[in-house]
Amino acid sequence: MLRGREGTPGTDVPAIYVLLTIPSIHRSNRKFTKITDVLTQPRPIRLKGRSYLALTLTPELPFEDWLVRLDDLASRSAGFFLRRPVVLDVTGLDIDRAELRDFVGKLGARQVRIMGIEGASAALLGSDLPPAMADGRPTADIEPPVAPESARAEVVEAAEPVLPSPPKAVPSMIVTQPVRSGQSLVFLEGDITVVGSVASGAEVVAGGSVHIYGTLRGRAIAGTMGNGEARIFCRKLEAELVAIDGYYKTAEDMEPEHRGKAVQIWLEGETFKVGTLA
Repeated sequence: MLRGREGTPGTDVPAIYVLLTIPSIHRSNRKFTKITDVLTQPRPIRLKGRSYLALTLTPELPFEDWLVRLDDLASRSAGFFLRRPVVLDVTGLDIDRAELRDFVGKLGARQVRIMGIEGASAALLGSDLPPAMADGRPTADIEPPVAPESARAEVVEAAEPVLPSPPKAVPSMIVTQPVRSGQSLVFLEGDITVVGSVASGAEVVAGGSVHIYGTLRGRAIAGTMGNGEARIFCRKLEAELVAIDGYYKTAEDMEPEHRGKAVQIWLEGETFKVGTLA
């Protein structure tokens, strides 16, 4: 038993020793606790912003008649909406939440996945519906697939040779100026060729392949209309993001040995392949 006065009967250790040692132990414990708190703090969550290309549906009332037209469009190209993000624009429609929920359900049954709803008031939306979206940047209209014409019977003499029809030329867009930060270059009908560089914060979106005769620092998105054969070419790879047919790769995921080099990028299945250019 230790007491606080020197010379008290029953004291085995001098009181001055008690005063020196006990506070020092307390200080050591406090220091150890602080170091432990620092070591166990979780790492902060990183938040990043990204932009994606989505189809926008603008339905009309009555919904049943509009769905008939949608079914007709989808019948001309099986899987047209598969793996495509879709935004539903209900601006100006006089509907309630139950009608909107039922309409979204009917679209889902047709394999049309709604990623967000634009033009809806807060009263229309809820936890059982996709979130509200706003401030989307419009792009060129997407032409729906055209139904093939009915086969017409033709009388062909046996001796007359049948010549194959010439292949249809693939449309392309050529841009002779650099694409600056904040600019978005969209051409869904075919290839895009940029005779210059694409700055950080800029994007080039093509239905076919993307050709950059300069440094690619921004985003290059090819094959947006389901063309898995599209490719991305650039003289110098410094891209923030590359994407082909809905598959994408960010700067953090790119192999360091390809950065700063002339490359071509393509898909094999769901895997990105990168080859250097001479």
